[in-house]
Amino acid sequence: MSIYDISVNISEDTPTYPGDPAIEVEVAAALSAGDVANVSRLHFSAHTGTHLDAPAHFIEGAPQVWTLPLDTLIGPARVVSVPEDVRAIDAAHLNTRDFGGATRVLFKTRNSAFWNDARGRVREDFTYITPGAARALVEAGVKLVGIDYLSVEKFDTTDFATHITLLSHGVVIVEGLDLSGVAEGTYELICLPLKIAGGLGDGAPARAILRDLSPPA
Repeated sequence: MSIYDISVNISEDTPTYPGDPAIEVEVAAALSAGDVANVSRLHFSAHTGTHLDAPAHFIEGAPQVWTLPLDTLIGPARVVSVPEDVRAIDAAHLNTRDFGGATRVLFKTRNSAFWNDARGRVREDFTYITPGAARALVEAGVKLVGIDYLSVEKFDTTDFATHITLLSHGVVIVEGLDLSGVAEGTYELICLPLKIAGGLGDGAPARAILRDLSPPA
């Protein structure tokens, strides 16, 4: 069985969405300094690296990240390859037959190559999901949508219609995936966010993996 890690590393070189807190990974205690253990201090946004958006991210009073059902976060997922010349995934690009009946859909786009040269620099020209495509995904019964950069939304949007369309229908959003090493196909997704019960419950970093469901040759 092949297992693919589709999470990105979290370090001070990892790009963060403009306006989000910067990533700080500091030494709180160190064996080399005579302390009894190595202890790191972490400071970053709930929407850092590979992370989940819960409905509470954009909708007041909506479910928070620690309440998300595990059976949505684990199960068959379809990786859909999007041509490199596509900058906006709209309803015309969606053929629900390509989903193979999966209710979890991860879009592999040109964005995955951006992680190879991160250096803290955010690409503003990333491929995104349009509100029309979001509505089509909802109508298709999709329960989880993933994208391979920091947002499903067009950069510098003002209405956040894609987020709101998905989250208002209970669709979990996974952002910051790295699908560069994964071919189009159906896999088992395991994507578990940190169980953060404090704050506003808007999201949390996650470790996401795919397991190949193909029978052995």
